[in-house]
Amino acid sequence: MNYNKKTVKDVDVKGKKVLLRCDFNVPQDKKTGEITDDKRIRAALPTIQYLLEGGAAVIACSHLGKPEPSFEKWVKKQTEKGKDPAELTEEKWQKSLKALTLAPVAERLSQLLGKPVQMAADVVGPDATAKAAALQSGEILLLENTRWEKGETKNDPATAKALADMAELYVSDAFGAVHRAHASTAGVAEYLPAVSGFLIQKELEIIGGALAAPKRPLVAILGGSKVSSKIGVINNLLEIADTIIIGGGMAYTFSAAQGGTVGDSLLEEDWKAYSLEMIEKAKQKGVKLLLPVDTVIADAFDPDANSQVVKAGEIPNGWQGLDIGPETVKLYCDAVKDAGTVIWNGPMGVFEFEKFAVGTKAVAEALSKTDAITIIGGGDSAAAVQQLGYADKMTHISTGGGASLEFMEGKELPGVACLLDA
Repeated sequence: MNYNKKTVKDVDVKGKKVLLRCDFNVPQDKKTGEITDDKRIRAALPTIQYLLEGGAAVIACSHLGKPEPSFEKWVKKQTEKGKDPAELTEEKWQKSLKALTLAPVAERLSQLLGKPVQMAADVVGPDATAKAAALQSGEILLLENTRWEKGETKNDPATAKALADMAELYVSDAFGAVHRAHASTAGVAEYLPAVSGFLIQKELEIIGGALAAPKRPLVAILGGSKVSSKIGVINNLLEIADTIIIGGGMAYTFSAAQGGTVGDSLLEEDWKAYSLEMIEKAKQKGVKLLLPVDTVIADAFDPDANSQVVKAGEIPNGWQGLDIGPETVKLYCDAVKDAGTVIWNGPMGVFEFEKFAVGTKAVAEALSKTDAITIIGGGDSAAAVQQLGYADKMTHISTGGGASLEFMEGKELPGVACLLDA
C-alpha cells in the first residue's frame, strides 16, 4: 500500500467547503451523556484549526457508537437479547438513536476551539443540507452521527454522494475508522478530491515508516487474548522484524501447541497448528521468537485471586495464566534495551487487575527507558500505557486499534487507499 498521500497542505482550502471525517467516537457517561475522555476530540484540533485559519468552511462528521438506523433491525436485535417485542416501540428506538447524538461533542469542540460549533439535526437531511449551504469561511458545522444513516456502513453511493454534495474537498482524519469502507470514510472520495489531515499523515509516516524502513533492530511485542486476532500481524511481521515477543492470553495457545499444559488458561485449540507454523517460519526467517518461560497463575479470574509463579507449560488444572512471570519479564525487557524500533500491540497480562499488571508495566517502563522509536498500536496497549503513566515517554501512540492492527498486517486500508497519491 502506498503510504505517501497528499495532505491538507498540498491543496488550496481558502474559500472552500471541506467535508472533514473525524473520529469523535468518545466514551460518555451512560446516565449523564457527559464525555469522560476527550482525547479523540483534541486529536482532531490541529487539522480543524489549520482549515479554519486557512479560510475553509468546515463540515465535520463522525460516527458514535453503534446505533441501529432501521427500526425493524433494532427490534430484531433487541428480541435476540431477550426483550419482549410487544414493548419495543418506535419511540424507544428513537430514544436509542438520540442517546448516541454528537451534540455533547459539538459543545466540547466549541469549548476547545473557543468559537461556536453549529450542530445539524441530521446527516444528509434537510437541516444538514441547509446549514452546510449557508456555512461561511472560518465557520464549522458538525453533522449528526453518521451511523444514523442506513447507507453509512454499507458504503451506499447515494449516501456518499449526498455527503459529497455539501462540499468541494474531502479531508480524512479519522485513523480509527480508515479500515472500514463506509460512505463517510471511503465512499465520498468517489465524488470529491480526497486528502489526509495531520492525524492520518502522522500515523502513515510513523507506522508506515516503521514497517517500510525501520531503524533496526525492529522488535515487535504482541500480546492480548487471541492468536486468531493477531495471526495476520505475526505473519507479516515475521517478514520484517528481527525479534517478535509473544505475551498475554495468546501465549497459552503457543504453549499448548508445543505440548505444554495450560490448565484453565485462554486457549484457541483450532490455532495450535498455526502457532507451530509461526514458530517454524521464525526459524526459517532467522527471526527471534520469544515466548514466556514462566507464568503468573491464579485460581480464579479475580483481582484478589490466589496466585503463584510456575514454569511455562506447567499450569495445573483449576489454575489460569494471568500474567508473564519474573524470568519472562527480564527476558522481554532485555530484548528491547538495544532496539532501534519497537512496535507494541497488546498487553502482557490482565493489566486491569493491579496484581496481574506487573508484566505489562515492566514492558512499558523498559520502553520508556530505551532510545528506540516506540510505537504503541492503539487499543488495549494504548490504554495500558496511559493508565500506567508512560504515555508521554512513547514516540507514538496510535489512535486506531483495529486500523493499526490491519495496517501492521499489511492490509490495504480503504480510508487511506482512496486518498490522492502525493
